[in-house]
Amino acid sequence: MNNSVSNTARLLWAALRALLVLTLVTGVIYPLAVTGVAQALFNNKANGSEIKADGKVVGSSLIGQQGYSLDYFQGRPANGLGTNSVNTQYKLILSGATNLSADSKVLVKQVEDAKAAVVKNNSTADYKIKPSQVPADAVTSSGSGLDPDISPAYAELQVHRVAERNHLSVTQVEKLVEDHTDGRTLGFIGEPTVNVLELNIALKSLVTKS
Repeated sequence: MNNSVSNTARLLWAALRALLVLTLVTGVIYPLAVTGVAQALFNNKANGSEIKADGKVVGSSLIGQQGYSLDYFQGRPANGLGTNSVNTQYKLILSGATNLSADSKVLVKQVEDAKAAVVKNNSTADYKIKPSQVPADAVTSSGSGLDPDISPAYAELQVHRVAERNHLSVTQVEKLVEDHTDGRTLGFIGEPTVNVLELNIALKSLVTKS
């Protein structure tokens, strides 16, 4: 009887010591080590890829924003999970694609309406947009519905409107787009992209200086 109690107590003590050691290693030392390495070597990514303007955090380079006036470059549509989605303004409640098939009448109508709006909003007195010029990312949401980037083609499509509304030359705005166009990863992965938030921050700075 005494041996049984003694063995049980010894096993419980061994288990408790193992629990304490593992808690210390996996719950304290390991997280602190990973956090330290991340902050030291990948500070920007570890903190959410923050974008700052005038010393303040205004967003993340990984998450798109909506609500820009037509004075600024527009991002991709944010249809979220469909017409009944709560994520119609890039709110971080959920993310996802429309889940509509390519032949869905709802999706076709959304794309047609979006294309008409792009043509109307970006046509100026000396630059008329044709429906055939509108790229796919101008009228469709991304898989997550939160894409922060647009294609260089969509950015270029908006240049004349942005220049006219901000009293800038087309050359100035084209240079902004060129400077904020990121090429393919490693030169061959993916497609060139333009981060809308970073581009609009640069645009605002240029307008302020003009």
